[in-house]
Amino acid sequence: MRITRHFRVSLVTTALALALAACGASGTGQNAGAKSTAQGGGSGSSAEHTDDISVGVKPDAKAVKLLPAAVKANGTLSAAMDLTSPPTTFMASDNKTPIGFNPDMARLIAAKLGLKLQINNIKFDTIITGLQAGRYDFTASTMGATTDRLKVLDMVDYFKAGTGVSVPYGNPQGLSTHTLCGHRVAVQSGSTAELQWLPQLSKQDCTGKGKSAIKAVTLPNVNDALTQLVSKRIDAVMYDFTGLQWAATQQPKTFDVLKPLVATKTVAVAMKKDSPLTPAVQAAIQSIIDSPKYTEALGRWGFKDLGVKTAAMAVPQD
Repeated sequence: MRITRHFRVSLVTTALALALAACGASGTGQNAGAKSTAQGGGSGSSAEHTDDISVGVKPDAKAVKLLPAAVKANGTLSAAMDLTSPPTTFMASDNKTPIGFNPDMARLIAAKLGLKLQINNIKFDTIITGLQAGRYDFTASTMGATTDRLKVLDMVDYFKAGTGVSVPYGNPQGLSTHTLCGHRVAVQSGSTAELQWLPQLSKQDCTGKGKSAIKAVTLPNVNDALTQLVSKRIDAVMYDFTGLQWAATQQPKTFDVLKPLVATKTVAVAMKKDSPLTPAVQAAIQSIIDSPKYTEALGRWGFKDLGVKTAAMAVPQD
């Protein structure tokens, strides 16, 4: 049976919504210790790990000692995350369990501090203002350290990530990372792709050489961007490499991820500037890095080569 282009796009975008596990999630996701299931089998980046990786992890005495009295008395850490970015930060198919490398790290941080964890699902571009207002204690959201962010945040390194570019499968326009001039490239609102990498690439490859600038299309999340890519409303998506690679794995023959990457940088857990919680969180992250749990967390999301050795205070990456 012949399928029209409109119907084909509908099928693919529906599959994307499932594969990227956004599920229209909103509100608050609780820390859950359920079970581990698999989408596609195996324990690699396509597995849906809904089990609580922090079960059995004991508090780190040195980190606990650094906790502010008010936080210790409250007994709960509040984390802000945008749960629309697999495989780092997203919602399981049950539409209630936050999963991915970032929720795993947040659970481990809380466990090392002897605290419970509350994960709040909010838009990425509202996370920083929420931290500044004291609505959340910290975020683990693959956030890169920039000069502007470090003016209002304390940031602690916890793993490495890259920014890449996705195009439709087969790359029909023959694009490369450095030949995007004049093309429509989607970026997530508030991301370093929007604020740093696309403008930098556009200046370097395009306007600095008398060519047309890259046309940035700012969208709320990667799901919207990839859906528009499938429907040919845009030409490419610039986003975290891990998320783009995940989408390509989940939807074979739908996307290609271009090489080389736009950038590879260290990313950081963030708290509001001069937060009394920062020393304790930094100590907790270092304790995680020094434990087998760090290797486990990296490995089960396909990040085995993206770890860091030191929970250093972040420096600008721009």
